[in-house]
Amino acid sequence: MNCGFVALIGRPNVGKSTLMNHLLKQKISITSRKPQTTRHRILGINTTDAGQAIYMDTPGMHNSEKRALNRYLNRTAETTLLGVDVIVWLIDGLSWHEYDEVIFKKLEQAGLPVILAVNKVDKVADKEAILTFFNDAQHRFPFKHLVPISALKRTNLDQLESLIMALLPERDLIYPEDQVTDRSERFLAAEIVREKLTRRLGDELPYALTVEIERYEEKPGITKIYAIIWVERLTQKNIVIGKDGDMLKKVGTDARLDIEKLLGQKVYLQLWVKVKKGWSDSERALQSLGFND
Repeated sequence: MNCGFVALIGRPNVGKSTLMNHLLKQKISITSRKPQTTRHRILGINTTDAGQAIYMDTPGMHNSEKRALNRYLNRTAETTLLGVDVIVWLIDGLSWHEYDEVIFKKLEQAGLPVILAVNKVDKVADKEAILTFFNDAQHRFPFKHLVPISALKRTNLDQLESLIMALLPERDLIYPEDQVTDRSERFLAAEIVREKLTRRLGDELPYALTVEIERYEEKPGITKIYAIIWVERLTQKNIVIGKDGDMLKKVGTDARLDIEKLLGQKVYLQLWVKVKKGWSDSERALQSLGFND
């Protein structure tokens, strides 16, 4: 069977996590409208009659490396190109950006088959413009395929999946047929809490917080999860908690309902908010909080 690893790369907020979730037909990666929602390399395993495609959702590649967290995100995205079989470069819109030149150089160094997928084409009124852009893209780099898609509306995803599978090498399955990710339920629970925080809070605060599962207890009929939301300043803690604890209650309810869907049983979720000054600019703090891809 055809089987191998597929790196999903691109700038922040182009829809990589949405694409992987729709290719798998279930939610593995968290999503939001805010850039850099994805912080870890996450495997999504899709096994069909044609073979097994192991998608690797990555943080968005970007210029800024001001803080240790930004350097970690870029490092994680770039090292994903090592050891994969196919690269899907996802972009949105019909124009190139400054950092795309850096990505071109990384693709040349990788020497792997690359598919260029242009996302959100449902928002492009002039379909001729897509052909013009593809013609320009083919002159810039020897892409194996160029595919217009809409990850959210599943436009051309079957075609994309077939093209990917045809490029994968023939080998035995790497993962069991029923496995969909390499991440634990504990990890996914933390990510769901962070997703709800990211969606409910303002533009800046989500980048100053992270979630750590302190205890995870599986009991008959219920799973008990105790999680810490780490922020960098006391003022941020007050925002996350909200007036009379209102924000934290809303986040807790949103997260608990999604975790119950994930686990298929009742969940007790307890959240605390604590301050760890400068955690996002400390390599040691990042490692202690699970940033060790």
